[in-house]
Amino acid sequence: MDKKTQTELEAAAFRRLLKHLDDNKDVQNIDLMIVADFCRNCLSKWYLAAAQEQGVELTDEQAREYVYKMPYSEWKANHQTPATEEQKAKFSARQKA
Repeated sequence: MDKKTQTELEAAAFRRLLKHLDDNKDVQNIDLMIVADFCRNCLSKWYLAAAQEQGVELTDEQAREYVYKMPYSEWKANHQTPATEEQKAKFSARQKA
């Protein structure tokens, strides 16, 4: 497989991941961090880093809006619930592992 095709496939898989996360807004970032050690914020940071590596000017907020499909503040207000004590404990344990 040539590099261009590989890049196109990777981009398509990334878009599908973002759509899957967007379709499942009930899955909280803290749950993703507990189970997979990454979340939507991680994806936006990775996206921002990739842009910077390519010399593309992009702000943190723009990267988050790309991942969340809306301003981050709007997503938090409409979809993020406060972390439970159980979630906090699991997250803390995960970080220590």
